[in-house]
Amino acid sequence: MSNINKHSKNMKKIHFLNYIAFLFLITACNVPSKKEFTIDDINIIPKPSETVLNEGSFTFNKKTKIVLSTPSQKSIASDLIQQFKISTGIQISFAVKNSAPENVVIFKKDTTLSKEAYHLTVTSNKVTIKATDDAGFLYGVQTLIQILPTEYEANSLQQNIEWSIPNLEIKDKPRFGWRGLMLDVSRHFFRKEYVLKTIDRLAAHKMNVLHLHLIDDQGWRVEIKKYPKLTEVGAWRADKEDLHWNTRDIKRPTDSIKYGGFYTQEDIKEIVAYATSKQITVIPEIELPAHVASAIAAYPHLSCKNEGIEVPSGGVWPITNIYCPGKESTFEFLEDVLSEVLELFPSKYIHIGGDEATKTLWKTCQHCQRRMRTEKLKEVEELQSYFVKRIEKFINSNGRKLVGWDEILEGGLPPDATVMSWRGFKGGLEAAKEGHDVVMTPGEFCYVNLYQGPYDVEPIAQGGYLPLKKAYQFEPVHESMTLKEAKHVLGGQANLWSEYVSTESHSEYMIFPRLAALSESLWSEKKNKDWADFSSRLMIQFKRYKAQGINYSESAFLISGDTKVDLESKTISLLLQNEFPESDIRYVIDSDDISKNTLKYSTAIQLTKTTRIKASLFRNDKPVGRPYVKTIQFHKAMAKKVSYQTHHVKKYAGAGPVNLVDGLRGSKNFFDGKWQGWLSKDMEVTIDLEEEKDIRKVTVGAMEDQGPDIYYPIQIKVLTSLDGEKFTQQVVFNRPYKANPNTDLAEFGLEFPKKVTAKYIKVIVKALPKNPAPNRGVWLFVDEIIVE
Repeated sequence: MSNINKHSKNMKKIHFLNYIAFLFLITACNVPSKKEFTIDDINIIPKPSETVLNEGSFTFNKKTKIVLSTPSQKSIASDLIQQFKISTGIQISFAVKNSAPENVVIFKKDTTLSKEAYHLTVTSNKVTIKATDDAGFLYGVQTLIQILPTEYEANSLQQNIEWSIPNLEIKDKPRFGWRGLMLDVSRHFFRKEYVLKTIDRLAAHKMNVLHLHLIDDQGWRVEIKKYPKLTEVGAWRADKEDLHWNTRDIKRPTDSIKYGGFYTQEDIKEIVAYATSKQITVIPEIELPAHVASAIAAYPHLSCKNEGIEVPSGGVWPITNIYCPGKESTFEFLEDVLSEVLELFPSKYIHIGGDEATKTLWKTCQHCQRRMRTEKLKEVEELQSYFVKRIEKFINSNGRKLVGWDEILEGGLPPDATVMSWRGFKGGLEAAKEGHDVVMTPGEFCYVNLYQGPYDVEPIAQGGYLPLKKAYQFEPVHESMTLKEAKHVLGGQANLWSEYVSTESHSEYMIFPRLAALSESLWSEKKNKDWADFSSRLMIQFKRYKAQGINYSESAFLISGDTKVDLESKTISLLLQNEFPESDIRYVIDSDDISKNTLKYSTAIQLTKTTRIKASLFRNDKPVGRPYVKTIQFHKAMAKKVSYQTHHVKKYAGAGPVNLVDGLRGSKNFFDGKWQGWLSKDMEVTIDLEEEKDIRKVTVGAMEDQGPDIYYPIQIKVLTSLDGEKFTQQVVFNRPYKANPNTDLAEFGLEFPKKVTAKYIKVIVKALPKNPAPNRGVWLFVDEIIVE
């Protein structure tokens, strides 16, 4: 063979090898690479008991099948299949047992596991969920969903997503058997459809109790066929939604317009059946002896006074118009009502309320006094105990158990009652010591109707503050409990009272993500709880909420500021913080653009002149959530002497004599220590500027929160003087009263007609002369007088 032929043959061989390599590269480019998972990709809430991550992954595709071990598992698996079709386009089908050895999800019954427990094992060719009951399988599926890409939750087809999950093994079980949410549908009515959506979301958080607060003064929400007026009359009230909840006793011509609603018995049956399919027990609350004006409006004979009343449109306090326990007709009515309720709700527990009863009428009612003599009762508290015990006997005779708020302890606890402790832990501790079961739901940790972020930027809520971090700190077993007492703690629940929550969107905002925090307190082992770890997992949960269309709150992102003033050096320090650990907080000074030229916050910002601060939490170098904006204003009266011609109430003294001129503004929380308050009188103060200064404007900072009777001023006068004796009026501002359902802050700026030289400034702020609501005083709250 010649050298030329050899060269030609070698070149052909090289070209062939290059061609093979090229084909390999082309093929490799068209094969999607398997995602490699780390422990950081597992973001399950509530946190499982044990999680072990293994190498490899399982991928869902059109060949994936589901194998069941019992017919009852089909509805649990069907929800998974339905959502897969919506968001992935993959149609998963059922397979006959053992006919699909690979690419399969297997539901396998394991009677060695405890109630509600599950084991989830993922390998490259199959997913296995083991449980002893349907609840365990449901929770296994919910965990499976949370390790899928967040796009799974979407309501439309998602493109270019690899539907893979990591190979792992999870062993999990709940810590407590009662993991609930109380939804107040009486103060504001929520549609059946919203209740059904809430059930889905409870199941996703592995919660198993929905406590429906169906009865209160402001509305009766469940159809009782024997007493039709309960919904014909009791379910409707005058529509005063434009007024603050606690000012709605004002009479107006428009009171004929009605607000309300109720659930028919068919609605209740549908809600209960749907909840049962999600392993959730619906517990009805039928209030007694108080919070029942809606029932008395329908049937006046149920009260001591036997007088017709209207269904209240807003807050009622004290609650004196309550059921009369001296009349047999009261118990006949309640047993009839409860008989229908027992038919509708198959729950083991029936909640009877029992809270906040002011028993004034019982002390003078001839029927009640006769009952006390007959039963040898000394105090009206014992009469309440008689009332509750008699109702408990009826409930027990029907095979159910009574649960009530911790006030049912007063006068003696019924023998088999369960206590729901809301006024802190005290009632629960007392009940557990007596051998009673307890559901812990202390308001400071579990009332999700409280504010969860800075008052100034949050929608209206009930007074009090429950940030996400504090909700996460909830521990149902009190540290003082013995092991024996701790066994009586069934669990706990979140409570959403709806006085200030009038829409479904607002309801979602108040519930989420605090429900996620509380779910972990009730499901996960105490040793597995860690705020920093939860905070990280919550970021993924937020993506799921967004995909599901939940109006969740991002209040935990919000920056709050705390200001302190040094009057000697005339400097103000501003401390910035939020709820997340090691937060990346950045800020800008006198700029609106928070995205560039920011300063990283590390210590309190020292200010010596009027400054506008804008700050935000940053993640991945981008601002997150609503920014914090604050203007600290230094002015000519700062740290000057203030003399009071009318004195504020001692309880609301703010920072003392310099409060009105310390440069610090108050928030919508009038307990924040920066407000001075006058009750049913005007404010009159004089500021000594110490030297003559040119003045062109005076601004008065005030608050309005008509619920607790805080009203804006109706007039402000500013007078000036050179000698402190003779004053000249410079400007008057008048403002008529307006109904206002919100909590608001205002700066009333009074510009002088021309610049004035003065050493003394007198400010007279006139309060509303009479509260529009009867028999109540008027508060005037002022935080700062700014002199420019």
